[in-house]
Amino acid sequence: MVDVVDSSHIATLDIGREMDSDPRQINIRLLGPMSAILKNKSVTPSAAKQRQILALLALNAGRVVTVSTLVEELWGDYPPRSSLATLQNYILQLRNRMAAALCPDNGVKDVLSTRHGGYLLAETECRTDIDEFGQLVGNGREAAEKGDHRAASDQFGHALKLWRGPALADMPTGRVLELEATSLEETRLGVIERRIKADLALNRHTDLLGELIVLTAKYPMNENFCALLMTSLYRSGHVARALGAFQQLRSVLREELGVEPCPRLQHMHQAVLQGDPALEPGELGLRTGIGTDPFQR
Repeated sequence: MVDVVDSSHIATLDIGREMDSDPRQINIRLLGPMSAILKNKSVTPSAAKQRQILALLALNAGRVVTVSTLVEELWGDYPPRSSLATLQNYILQLRNRMAAALCPDNGVKDVLSTRHGGYLLAETECRTDIDEFGQLVGNGREAAEKGDHRAASDQFGHALKLWRGPALADMPTGRVLELEATSLEETRLGVIERRIKADLALNRHTDLLGELIVLTAKYPMNENFCALLMTSLYRSGHVARALGAFQQLRSVLREELGVEPCPRLQHMHQAVLQGDPALEPGELGLRTGIGTDPFQR
């Protein structure tokens, strides 16, 4: 087994505390209610539209966010005549908050600068929990590719712990941020799947049952979660419940969408009926691909 991460570092990793203790950057949390810390002082905007602006700038740190994009996010298709002046005022208020935190070494324009056609939050001066999430997920994928399922599970688990609620939870979202929030949520669900697959490879099927029952109830049309639940139930000796999970998904898909489960899930259903040894943990399951990913064959 190949170690791709330092396990002692994993055991002590606390991203939130590290972010708060670094005074050199503006540290912004978006995976839940917004929090913005600069030089150990809160610069989190109280006004909703200012939170939207800062969130959009942070999501695009190092890239210019155009005035038109910001106006679209704040007011959609019906911006007020004063939208440009109002936007400039919001930017000024954000800078004032940052300047107060940076005093006496005021370098606020190095953090949030005006560029041709828009505004830029400097990438070198901004750190977000989304960046930390992406780094941990990348570590987990690398570990999984090398067959180190324990390290993969640990890294994916640490990434998921950064979420303190839905992304951008405490602000209104216009068209731009709504797409960002949807994308982040889809990524989160994918990481949950990856972590569960790593845990299945570690024969933790019984421990996963409670979590997977909740996930399939919350996302009743998610075929991946259903497949993972069927695998965990089958390996835990609950063949009838595994078949029942398939039938429940099938009923929901028929009723809501008028479709059948995907062919791979139907194949898995047949494997459960036949007691296919490939569903079992161990070398045979790993060799067929079912041991780690019920959708691969």
